[in-house]
Amino acid sequence: MAHAEVGHDPADDRLRIRSAPMFRDFLDEYWQRTMPRWKKSSRQMHASYRRLYLEGSFPGISIDEIDEEHVARWFAALNSNTGPGAANRVLAILNAMLNKGEEWGYRSDGSNPCRSVRRNKSRKIERFLSSAELRRLGEVLEDDQSVEGSLRSTVAAAVTLLLLTGCRASEVAGLQWQDLRGYRLKLRDSKTGPRTVWLGDDARAVLDALSRPRNIPWVFWNAERRAPLVKLSNYWPSIRDRAGLSDVRLHDLRHTFASHAAMSNETLSMIGRLLGHRSLSATSRYAHLGDEHVSEAAQQIGAAMERLLL
Repeated sequence: MAHAEVGHDPADDRLRIRSAPMFRDFLDEYWQRTMPRWKKSSRQMHASYRRLYLEGSFPGISIDEIDEEHVARWFAALNSNTGPGAANRVLAILNAMLNKGEEWGYRSDGSNPCRSVRRNKSRKIERFLSSAELRRLGEVLEDDQSVEGSLRSTVAAAVTLLLLTGCRASEVAGLQWQDLRGYRLKLRDSKTGPRTVWLGDDARAVLDALSRPRNIPWVFWNAERRAPLVKLSNYWPSIRDRAGLSDVRLHDLRHTFASHAAMSNETLSMIGRLLGHRSLSATSRYAHLGDEHVSEAAQQIGAAMERLLL
């Protein structure tokens, strides 16, 4: 409860307390009022988090009664049931909800307790494939693609496109033939909204080699299930393990694309444009260089300095 302040009318607090809904009711109101402004992908993700981690939380507590202790206990339980990244994302949803609670007059201004709860540390993304690892992966993908008309071939083509474009797995899995415009992919709904992905000759060749069943809009089609390849991550472990890359996530292929672009002296602004980032800060986390490239650069700079000294 807020402390009395000069000029503060206690009647305002009493009115707010009487009108503040229970958390479960506020959850419904928040969803109804804010969901229409979310992207389709955000709606799906938020709906999953709501069902798993928000519904049933804070039982018997009104929205204005939730304090730091409530949130801290809830977040600790959340961490025991899901990964640190997902827990942070659910906490971000609760934070947005309580901000709206203040904006809509259900809570005192500046009372959001989520601001005091320490988030989980994010894992630094530093894994990218070396040239030797890329060759091993390429051999596995080439072997799978040789089995024409099979699910293995379709999955291998999708993974190859990830490597050649730096796209997110969801962006490739959701591709439709109408999105292909010459040497461009016009993505209708990516993490950062609609964007254009530019294709090189190799990436375009991967798409040209795919069959296009009549009346099937999806580029990567699972003929066995008669459905699009919704989650490429389901097929990645088999490919990864055969290539001897047990510690590599599917998302690390996007990281590999960006890191090798940096090693090829592409600017961060260019890499960010290729990846569809909105800011350079988002791009810089992908631009790690291997020791051999740093060593090579040091050799070149040292040689140049030596020539100047002679």
